[in-house]
Amino acid sequence: MTSLPPLGLLLDVDGPISSTRTRTVRLHGLAADLVAIARSGCPVVFNTGRSVDFLAEQVLPALTRAGLTAADPVWGVGEKGGTWFSLVERNGSPTVGEVSLDERIAPPPALVEAGRRIAAEYSEIVFFDNTKRTMVSLEQHVNVRRDEFLPCRDRIVEAFEFAIGDTGATGFTIYPTVISVDVEHVDSGKALGAQRALELIAPRMEAPRRWFTAGDSGQDYDMASYLHEHGFDVTHLDVRLSGEVPAVPFPVIRELPVLEDGSAEDDITARHISRLRLEIGA
Repeated sequence: MTSLPPLGLLLDVDGPISSTRTRTVRLHGLAADLVAIARSGCPVVFNTGRSVDFLAEQVLPALTRAGLTAADPVWGVGEKGGTWFSLVERNGSPTVGEVSLDERIAPPPALVEAGRRIAAEYSEIVFFDNTKRTMVSLEQHVNVRRDEFLPCRDRIVEAFEFAIGDTGATGFTIYPTVISVDVEHVDSGKALGAQRALELIAPRMEAPRRWFTAGDSGQDYDMASYLHEHGFDVTHLDVRLSGEVPAVPFPVIRELPVLEDGSAEDDITARHISRLRLEIGA
């Protein structure tokens, strides 16, 4: 009988893996450790609000440079459970395979168009993310300072509140982040992403009993909660810029980034992923 993998990784992308400053995977050591863990037989699943395109253009190339192959147990869940994929090989490199899409949670065209109009109104601060298929996202330009974006974010939220009411789009909510404003279906979320992750893993291997999750938002606790509720042992790494640890029935590692000292969210994650790699002997 094949033994269970000793560990599974279920990871948010923005913040814990890719820098919210550069929007890239800037730490080669982090990419190398993730690949080593995957190549040891442990599943690594990215569970993000980002699109599949972002994973294909920013995350997978960094992992490929670190030695990732299409045969490694790595999967992607985008748009908080709205899209998901397995790896395939193309031109000798691992890339996104067929993308599954949950049309049930996709926004109506009228709400998408309202998002484009709002983005045009605040085009010096944000841009419309054309790669999203089941969400509407307006993202801060990389060269815009956080203190410029945050006041604008509040106005964008108000504009979306009006747009949702005006278009009659039911079942959608607004979720502001440190770099964006997302409009998403209430049935989407990191718990749905965790469900997708287990479904992706199942045809290939039995899911490990022990999981490590990481995120930089309150929503990211939902994927850890989902795993815990389904009988898995889970430890969650919280690298939010602020906020207290909620009352949850699983261990939480809370580390606050100290941006002035250069310790960003991805630096914190990198330290823990390196520790886990050594622990399992990958």
